[in-house]
Amino acid sequence: MTHLPLRFWTLAALLSLATACSDAADGPAVDASAKTDTADYRIGDKLAPPAAARAASAAAAAQVRLVTWEDLAPKDWDPMKDVQSLSFRMFGDGDPRAQAALDRLKRAWNNAPTNAAMDRQRVRIAGFVVPLEGESDQLREFLLVPYFGACIHVPPPPANQTIHVRLAKPVAGVRTMDALWVSGTLHTAFSDTAVGTSGYSMDGEATEAYRRSR
Repeated sequence: MTHLPLRFWTLAALLSLATACSDAADGPAVDASAKTDTADYRIGDKLAPPAAARAASAAAAAQVRLVTWEDLAPKDWDPMKDVQSLSFRMFGDGDPRAQAALDRLKRAWNNAPTNAAMDRQRVRIAGFVVPLEGESDQLREFLLVPYFGACIHVPPPPANQTIHVRLAKPVAGVRTMDALWVSGTLHTAFSDTAVGTSGYSMDGEATEAYRRSR
C-alpha cells in the first residue's frame, strides 16, 4: 500500500478545521465485521498496485479500461495551489479572515476539476467504500474513495477523487471501508452527499473484493 504525501495532510488538516466529516451523527461508522480487515490499513493508505496484472487481465476480458485515481485529475491540477498562497500565522485567534480562507479552501476542494477525457468511459478502478444508504445487507449506492478513512476519520477527498457509484444490482455483504474493484461507465458529474462532494458518477456494472498481495 502507499501513503498520501505530506502536502495532502497539510491541506486535510486545514480543511478539518472548517468541516467535520467523521463524527457526523448520520455518517457511516466502520464495521468491524467488514470483509476488509481494517487492521491491515492505516488512515490515508491507498491501495497498492501489486494486483494490477490480474486486474488488467480481468479488465481486458470485460473490455473495460483499468484506471488509477491519478487518471481522474487533470495533469496540470495542483491541490496545494490555494494553500501555498496563504499564511495562517498572520491571523489571530478568532480572526474572521482565517475562517474565510478555510472556506475558500473547502470550495476549491469541492470544485476540484475533473478530467474530461474520462467522461463516458467504461472503467475498472479500486477504492474504499463509503455507503450512502447506511449499513445494510444490500448495498446499491455509495461513494468510492482512494484512501482508507476518507469521510470517516478524515475529511473527504477532493471532488475529482470521489466517485458516486450507483449499482445496477445491489451487492450483499459490503460494509464501510471495504476495498473493492468497481467496473462501470464513468461520468463527469458533480453531486453533493451527506458525506462529501463527488466529481464523478458511475453506472456500476460489477464489483469484486480487492485482494491484497502478501
